[in-house]
Amino acid sequence: MSPAQGNGSGGDEAPRDGGAPALVARRHHRRFGFVWLIPIVAVLVAGYLGWRTFSDRGPLVEVTFQSADGLTAGQTPVRYKAVQVGTVERVSLEGDLKRVRIAIRMTNAVSDRLTEGAKFWVVRPRLTAGNISGLETIVSGAYIEFDPGPAEGNDLGAFTGLENPPGVRSDEPGRVFTLHARRIGSLNRGSPVFFRDVNVGEILSYDPPALDGQITLHAFVRAPYDGYLREGSRFWNTSGVQVKLGAEGIKLELESARALLSGGIAFDTPPSMRDQPRAPDSAEYTLYDDLNDAISATSPERLTFLVYFEGSVRGLAPGAPVTMRGIRIGSVQDVHLEFDKNSAKFRVPVHIAIEPDRISFPAGRPATEVRAFVDEAVRQGLRAQLSSASLLTGQMLVALDFLPDAEPAQVRMEGDEIVLPSVGGGTDNIMAAASEVAGKLQRFPIEEIGRNLNNALASVNGLVGGPDVRNAVRALSSALASVQELTRNANAGLGPLMRRLPGIADNLDQAVKRANAAVGSIEQGYGKDSEVNREMSRLLDQATDTARSVRLLSDYLSRHPEALVRGRVNGGSER
Repeated sequence: MSPAQGNGSGGDEAPRDGGAPALVARRHHRRFGFVWLIPIVAVLVAGYLGWRTFSDRGPLVEVTFQSADGLTAGQTPVRYKAVQVGTVERVSLEGDLKRVRIAIRMTNAVSDRLTEGAKFWVVRPRLTAGNISGLETIVSGAYIEFDPGPAEGNDLGAFTGLENPPGVRSDEPGRVFTLHARRIGSLNRGSPVFFRDVNVGEILSYDPPALDGQITLHAFVRAPYDGYLREGSRFWNTSGVQVKLGAEGIKLELESARALLSGGIAFDTPPSMRDQPRAPDSAEYTLYDDLNDAISATSPERLTFLVYFEGSVRGLAPGAPVTMRGIRIGSVQDVHLEFDKNSAKFRVPVHIAIEPDRISFPAGRPATEVRAFVDEAVRQGLRAQLSSASLLTGQMLVALDFLPDAEPAQVRMEGDEIVLPSVGGGTDNIMAAASEVAGKLQRFPIEEIGRNLNNALASVNGLVGGPDVRNAVRALSSALASVQELTRNANAGLGPLMRRLPGIADNLDQAVKRANAAVGSIEQGYGKDSEVNREMSRLLDQATDTARSVRLLSDYLSRHPEALVRGRVNGGSER
């Protein structure tokens, strides 16, 4: 084999000197295969996604809940305003098995908002008296909702999840105020807050009752309505339905259907305080039972007095009205029982508050001081007494009125309180009236009247059972028997007579007609002026009168058969 052939390079043959051409080796370059593009692109995409995931990867936080119902590791999302900001990575129990610990990988977009004030809660279908929420989770499943904390807060890595959605979100403008109440009734978390029938907030929560029974509530009022609150603003309970029975009939008051179901409160600011500065965030208010109590308690010029009642005050309670001439001018503040050592008696001190704004002074208010004014009013007969407010419920009220016949009394002071004189009222008046009636009955000579009545009955009994009365009764019985016999005989005799009277009257009529015919014949024979004709005319007139009398007698006896026994009645008015 020649060297050229042994090369095996496959090159072209080059001519040699004086001989055959020699082979020349030439190198070929291999082309790139497009099939490698697919794995390269896949690697690039995976790298990009890995870098993107790593760059978006936020901190891992732990949130504890009472239950992990509906939560699944690796699937359950964490959302904020419907945008996913995290995923549940791990679900485990705490060491004491009382709560569950949820490990959540948050995104880097909200890492700076995982501070104090951030909230987590599980969104599930919820049906409350106020509203319905979370219905979308019936199809999509439960998820965790996130409410970010303030950016300037301290970073936290562990949170306690809420079992119910918060009433206020971090991005909702408004303020939270504190209310104090003696009772909350149907109020609960989520109950609305109203201003002039407009829903402007809700109750966030309430603390457990204190030892004295006072309950503290936290209410959120949205902007701009939170700026309507002043130091003198008043809150009152509008839960349920209020039914009032008065001169105008039955009056039904209902704030709203939601307040009927879940309770509610309302607030307002008196006109005299609307120019005051806005209430600070630390302002606290009293929650009153109704509007009347709120107005009475927050009146800026109200006057407080003390009244002692010696008798029973059953039906009188705090909040009861104080009236004058039937018009409410204040309310009762408190009622309790105390023992007076000086008199060794029990008495009931009642504090009342009078609102001068409810009294109209056409000529202006008196310039005298309160004490001087009260002294003059008491000298004119001003007294406090209990009166019935409702016969159905037994509630009582304090009535102030001027009694012209009241016993003299003086106004006195107990510390800084003015004590008004009182008179008996309410059940005292009823008992006094009952005692007076009982005294009159006791003085009534019932025993003497009974003895006289017994004597009179004995006399009557002796008179009735005596021989004279018995003889008189027997004589009367005989007389009645005679009268009955006479009546039977009269009926037996009158029957034929009554049947014959109409016939007699008819015969007389026929005789009169024949006589008239005879008179006509006589007139033709003797003339009209003859004596015979005149006598016949008189005879015919008498016969006509007789027939008419018989007919009238027959009619009268038919109507009054008793006339045969009693005689003619009415002085002959009937013929």
